[in-house]
Amino acid sequence: MVNVTDGYGSSILGYPRIGPHRELKRALESYWHGSLSREELLEVGRDIQEQQFSELAATGLTQVPGNTFSFYDHVLDNALMFGAVPKRFQPYQGGMDPLDFYFLMARGRPDLPPLELVRYIDTNYHYRQPELDAETDFSLHPEALLDEFDRAKAHDIELRPVMLGPLSLLLLSKAGQVPGEAEFDTLTLLDKLLPVYEELFEILAKRGATCVQLDEPAFTSERTEAELAAFERAYQRLSKAPLRPRMLVTGQYGDFGPALAILAASNVEAIGLDLASHRIRPEELAEVPGIRRKRLYAGVISGRNVWRADRYVTLEYLNELAKVCPDLVVSTGSTLLHVPYDLLVEYDIEGNVADRLAFAKQKVGEVVSLAKALTEGPSDKWRKRPTVVHFKQKHAVRQRVYAITPDMREREPYEQRRIAQQAKLNLPSVPATTLGSFPQTDRIRQARYELGEGRLSYDEYRKRIEAEIEATIRLQEDIGLDVLVHGEHERNDMIQYFAELLDGFATTHFGWVQVYGSRCVRPPIIYGDVSRPAPMSVEWITYAQSLTDRPVKGMVTGPVTMIARSFVRQDQPLHETADQVALAIRDEVVDLERAGIAIIQVDEPAIREMLPLRDVGRAEYLRWAVGAFRLATSGVQPETQIHTHIGYSGRAEVVEAIDQLDADVTAIVATRSIEWVLKALKEDCASGHGLSHGVGPGVYESRSARIPDIDELDELLTAAAEAVTPERLWANPDGGLKTRHGWQLEPSLRNLVAAARRIRRRIPTAE
Repeated sequence: MVNVTDGYGSSILGYPRIGPHRELKRALESYWHGSLSREELLEVGRDIQEQQFSELAATGLTQVPGNTFSFYDHVLDNALMFGAVPKRFQPYQGGMDPLDFYFLMARGRPDLPPLELVRYIDTNYHYRQPELDAETDFSLHPEALLDEFDRAKAHDIELRPVMLGPLSLLLLSKAGQVPGEAEFDTLTLLDKLLPVYEELFEILAKRGATCVQLDEPAFTSERTEAELAAFERAYQRLSKAPLRPRMLVTGQYGDFGPALAILAASNVEAIGLDLASHRIRPEELAEVPGIRRKRLYAGVISGRNVWRADRYVTLEYLNELAKVCPDLVVSTGSTLLHVPYDLLVEYDIEGNVADRLAFAKQKVGEVVSLAKALTEGPSDKWRKRPTVVHFKQKHAVRQRVYAITPDMREREPYEQRRIAQQAKLNLPSVPATTLGSFPQTDRIRQARYELGEGRLSYDEYRKRIEAEIEATIRLQEDIGLDVLVHGEHERNDMIQYFAELLDGFATTHFGWVQVYGSRCVRPPIIYGDVSRPAPMSVEWITYAQSLTDRPVKGMVTGPVTMIARSFVRQDQPLHETADQVALAIRDEVVDLERAGIAIIQVDEPAIREMLPLRDVGRAEYLRWAVGAFRLATSGVQPETQIHTHIGYSGRAEVVEAIDQLDADVTAIVATRSIEWVLKALKEDCASGHGLSHGVGPGVYESRSARIPDIDELDELLTAAAEAVTPERLWANPDGGLKTRHGWQLEPSLRNLVAAARRIRRRIPTAE
């Protein structure tokens, strides 16, 4: 199965793992709620694995990847496979079932925070970040990998086991600290880790594995000379291991950069390149010393978008590549984890849009078809090139984009706005608020489902939503929050909600993609010019505002985040699509203001997330991303307060770009830990490139079940006040509260309000 002997091979680098019908999500949540046994959950996992490797083998792929399934997160799986258990979890390891201990690390409990939830490279997937310190030891625990390998072998299928490479495992981990010692570089653990990889290679070789895949996505980002030297040293050593399978090392999610030449000069047999994200010209590839001796996994099919490849252009490119690397395997550029399972189950996508799409199953078909055409030549059905389907264009939208002027991206100076807003809002110092969503009840989910099925009238649906909004407003008033939200009860997923109401977007019924754990979303598809036919959120926000004298925030998703969380058309530059979406959002923001909404939050977490992995293009990206946000938010009067919600960064140009968004208040996601954010805020302010407007550092993790106490929140808010000054400080969680239960949410927010009032009382000028 793994050896490519006749013609050109075909493979993929990974596959979705939640099950075609989200079987894993349902099983996980049933297990966590106590209605499914451990053995039943394990059986669901085995069924998904076996269905996957059997179906992939049947497609005609010459190589099938293994060890791509996970009950929660593959990075955490790899950390545990190599025995990297953080010290704070070790006391619980011996007394718990291994699966429950795994979920303890992933989900935590009220008295034990989980591992940090961190974005994976530049994708929309998030992983639980392993924690390593100078005393970390490694040991091998490959039982799950070997069990799947053996089960596949019993079906006469040889899997190619997939795992994180040692450098990416270390670089993607969080550097912990031993009390009394200085911080350390995780790469100092490399020499302790490599022997464990060698031990695993020997076991796999004796088991009959002929190839193993090591993913090194960390090296599609900028890396230091020391990190590249460690990469070279590691693969020089691993490639000379006395007993091992052949090694495939992949550089998914972009340009492999200097790592490519390092691997080409080593004894590693195969290299996987993401040629869909970063196409290398064959003549440039030919200049890499040693590349002709390698098996090239040519990742020409994208694992990150849903558009069909142009098979003629792609086949021509593959033919040229084969002249440089005759030992060539047609592949995906990355795992297919980031796309939905199957296009054919979607019954509601317009035909001219569906004709352009390929989900995971269709992408496997593209790989197999291209490999066959490369070997045998195009078949008869290739002889007639398919009719080109144009992306939908609207003259009015394009004319409006062409008419954008620089002043449409400008507001009055911040100090003038601040005075006008305080006069209108009369907020206390350190106002307490949340960032939008509140928990969604089963009753609301059922109402939304019945509305979609036509079993519930819109009037009855509106009444149910309004009842939830009123309950949320009353709860916030009782808690004592200063700025309220309506709770977003009408929204399933924020991106999908707006996509369903905008022209130029298509949405799916079953196009689920895993974000983390059991959390799945259905990313919309931008297939044409974008416009807003009617107001999208005004009805719900104005109803909420009518219930209270306190300000209620309008809640809108920003243009960059809308395109970052969607599958985006590829026939025009991203900045043009961003401006189209920005104009639609601008119309919504202006309508909210006209309806009497004084504070409007335009969330843009993806501005930081979409930053190019390498230096090239970063400045241009930040220019148009900032411009799109400002276009969306600059149509309002000075007294209307614009908020945004964003992830912070230690990179100076990103901090400056966040400040250039010119939002009146920026709420910050604690992407690694709030302590790190507070430290960075203080250092950035001291260096002169920090945030200069209102700032709300997220002082407790919204995704955690843990309830922070008042003293802890007081301490964090005090540190935040020192970093950004009390006059500019807001108190808020680091994200929405949709995934929380009421018993977690209410005491957390009461403690937040109490801590904010403590800070307020200590400010001499506070009322």
